Amino acid sequence: QVELVESGGGLVQAGDSLRLSCAASKGSFRYSNMGWFRQAPGKEREFVGAIRWNGGLTVYDDFVKGRFTIARDNDNAKSTVYLQMNSLRPEDTAVYYCAVYSGGSYSATEPKVKSPLEYSYWGQGTQVTVSS
Repeated sequence: QVELVESGGGLVQAGDSLRLSCAASKGSFRYSNMGWFRQAPGKEREFVGAIRWNGGLTVYDDFVKGRFTIARDNDNAKSTVYLQMNSLRPEDTAVYYCAVYSGGSYSATEPKVKSPLEYSYWGQGTQVTVSS
């Protein structure tokens, strides 16, 4: 059982940056591949990016490539995953979630990596609002 907590969201202006964090309040995801998703009002939850358990491979959706970066810190027993968001746009406004990947195979071309159905533990989300 893993309980995740996201933090770092807030209200920013277009062009600004934010860094979101994801940590485990219970259990550990140190050896798990992790993903970030977001959900805007009235829209389905969509994939943002993912990172291998050792930080060796990151996967991003096209709309964030070059603007968002995922990293992780495994130096502590529980690990922390980050989502650095630069050049934010109003359309990035959403609740952002981190989650533990449970789909098995992980690669840049594995379609399961981008499906929320393949993630087993979710945080409560953190709100990001970007004003124009």
